[in-house]
Amino acid sequence: MPQQSCPLTSQQVVDIYFMEHRAKLLDIAAFLDRLERAEGHEGLQDVRVRALKKAIPLLIDSSCENHANRAERMLELLSDHTTEPTPAAHTQSALGADPKTDY
Repeated sequence: MPQQSCPLTSQQVVDIYFMEHRAKLLDIAAFLDRLERAEGHEGLQDVRVRALKKAIPLLIDSSCENHANRAERMLELLSDHTTEPTPAAHTQSALGADPKTDY
């Protein structure tokens, strides 16, 4: 049996955290709805949106041997792996996705 790393039971995890994460999923759904209703289609092709849509199936993917590492796989997918410095920032914050990846 694998070693447990969470001091809570699975039912306690559900009882404590379900509503918080339900709200986060609703936020993502609302974002995607808002995006699709917005004028123009360039946002739908934005690398960040493509990365987000590719990340969503990871939430329910249990094909990995240790499917409990969803957060690690999600972070890897949504990380910019560029090693060269950007000459000039085109936004005020981090991109949150690798612009060189074909999502």
